[in-house]
Amino acid sequence: MGNFFNMDNGFFTALGKFVDLIIISLVWLILCIPVVTIGPATTSLYYAVVKVIRRERGYLVREFFHSFKTNFKTGLIAGIILTVLFAVLVFDRKFATTMTGNQGFILLSIFNAMIFLLICVTLYLFPLLSRFTMGIKQLFKTAVFMAMKHLPTTILLIIIFAAISLGTYIMPIAILISPALCILLESFLLERVFKKYMPEKSEEAESSGRDEWYLE
Repeated sequence: MGNFFNMDNGFFTALGKFVDLIIISLVWLILCIPVVTIGPATTSLYYAVVKVIRRERGYLVREFFHSFKTNFKTGLIAGIILTVLFAVLVFDRKFATTMTGNQGFILLSIFNAMIFLLICVTLYLFPLLSRFTMGIKQLFKTAVFMAMKHLPTTILLIIIFAAISLGTYIMPIAILISPALCILLESFLLERVFKKYMPEKSEEAESSGRDEWYLE
């Protein structure tokens, strides 16, 4: 019985991580309210979940805002670009559904494929930004490269995202934890991919806590 009240036992450790997932999900939700800040907020969510909840390094909210500040500009631009692309493709897809015959079918298939590709890229893009230093062009190029090269992993990422999104739709209260939970589950797949491209850490990267990666 005495071990049960030990704060280091499995129950309290799991409870602490559960509470952390709720706290960081709420912080993410609040910072997503302006909409245009979804990019840097999602980047920071991945950074904090992996560094603090998984690796138990640093303080949760402090690490979140450290990443938010560091990646704000790039995350903001990337988020706006993705939002515009999604909006255009959804509009074009809706227009294609009004067309009849082979032309409508072909256009609908093309837009569906493009939306699928954009979803794949999005699942990699913000985690990449949180882990590596690169510009907008390189960020999108790398996200496309990884999403296609590691397609089985990409499919699993989509399944996780879809399952948690469906669960949240069925039970809206789950929104209090689902953002961070989704990131946590997907990080186990993403970190295995990222590890393949990580060079030896330089002294500068080691001190900054960031990884450096480039695509030949």
